[in-house]
Amino acid sequence: MNIPTLLGLPPYLVLTVGLTIFLPIVYIAYNLLLHPLRTVPGPKLWAATQIPYTLAWLSGRLPYVIHALHEQHGDVVRVAPNRLSFTHPDAWRDIRGHRKHGQGEHGKDPVFYAMSRQNILGSSRDEHARFRRILSHGFSAKSMQDQQPLITRYVDLLMRRLKERTTDQTSGGRKRKEAVVNLVAWFNFTTFDVIGDLAFGEPFGCLEQSDYHPWVGAILEGIEQFGMWLTLQWYLPGGAALLKKLSPWRYIGSPVDAQTDLAHERIQKRLRAGASRPDFVEAMATAKSDDGRMLTNKEMASNGRLLVLAGSETTATALSGAAYFLATHPEAQRKLAEEVRSSFASEDDIDLFSANRLTYMLAVLDEAMRVFPPVPSQLPRVCQAEGAVICGYQVPGGTGLDIWPYAMNHCSRNFTEPEKFIPERWLAEDEYEGHRFDKSRHAALQPFSVGPRNCIGKNLAYVEMRVILARLVWNYDLALADRISEQFPDCKAFNLCLKGPLNVRLIPVAHG
Repeated sequence: MNIPTLLGLPPYLVLTVGLTIFLPIVYIAYNLLLHPLRTVPGPKLWAATQIPYTLAWLSGRLPYVIHALHEQHGDVVRVAPNRLSFTHPDAWRDIRGHRKHGQGEHGKDPVFYAMSRQNILGSSRDEHARFRRILSHGFSAKSMQDQQPLITRYVDLLMRRLKERTTDQTSGGRKRKEAVVNLVAWFNFTTFDVIGDLAFGEPFGCLEQSDYHPWVGAILEGIEQFGMWLTLQWYLPGGAALLKKLSPWRYIGSPVDAQTDLAHERIQKRLRAGASRPDFVEAMATAKSDDGRMLTNKEMASNGRLLVLAGSETTATALSGAAYFLATHPEAQRKLAEEVRSSFASEDDIDLFSANRLTYMLAVLDEAMRVFPPVPSQLPRVCQAEGAVICGYQVPGGTGLDIWPYAMNHCSRNFTEPEKFIPERWLAEDEYEGHRFDKSRHAALQPFSVGPRNCIGKNLAYVEMRVILARLVWNYDLALADRISEQFPDCKAFNLCLKGPLNVRLIPVAHG
């Protein structure tokens, strides 16, 4: 009598149960004992299976968990069976830096970037070069100069809206008063209107209406849904497409499709208008790549969606972080206020070019982006097929390569007192209030990434942030208004931050 008969079970069921138990054991044993990454430091449970990485990702706390793992295990950590995370500054160069001719690129993770294959963010190496050549026309030095009046118009409107809320109407508008405003919302209104006009030739009306446009709602909804979408793709490739077929009226990924549709509508409206103006549609519709190709309608819509997302949400997050840290660090706010208010005779003197002279301003912005990264995601790459030496480790082809900005920026090996907001670390002095800065690894801070795929909108972002923050500080002192705002930096993070409100007391400043 055979064993299945003794157990009273049919052979196929015994085989199924046996494989269900046996295969995971073999998989885990291979990952721990035979996998090429078995010697890389890291928690054994994370090396055995991707489940811990997945659960931390779904919680929105993965950047903070990865930071804790790096503090425990060092600059290179195995965070999943076939995935490494890095906090050594050399990782930027080794993973994302320029490659010599003939060397393969550590390409974008195909799962993470599946919804961005037709734009500059997630495209292949050759297509990225084509997109960048075309889009760069809208970010040239001449374009920046031409765009100054447009950007200034919306900064003027922002300040007008804030002054309406800090003016005592009973006195006929002569007296100024304190007011509490949610700066997260106002920064979003401003950056969204700016990028809307730059991209499509007209704003979204956020500042005029003092309210969010539906596109912003789609962006915010899409951030959290991306966490679920990516997990589904990890464990069930094609699962998101299946859900779309089963529930075409509401599915994971629908906010991104909604943004793409909105971008297509705006682009077509702008093209029908026909006017020549220095915006991104002009560049996308007329410029050609080196091989003479122009963007297709789908490529224009996908890149348009990306320009709005990257050009509004990340800049607004950086400004919100800077405002929070200024409101909670009076000495830093005092120094910045002194620099701004002593550098200009009037608010009208603050423009996109004069604000570049503010050295402490730049230190504040860089430190804010270090402590509270506007893009918290690892933006993963995949090691080229031939493998490579990365931060001293021989990494096999196909390995996932993560650089988590939060972990990189808060690493105690990279920065002195990494949890503290100290803009002085970016100035010439090597010591401040007892903190002696070791600057040997300050290249760890790369909020706009590095290499051939670095952020094309870096200069535009710095211009916006400098002039908006300078004019805000010219007019007001800042103080947090409630307990909720005190927790502002502790937010969930997926591809972008799920920010809560930042309710700030605007305290008018008298000049002259």
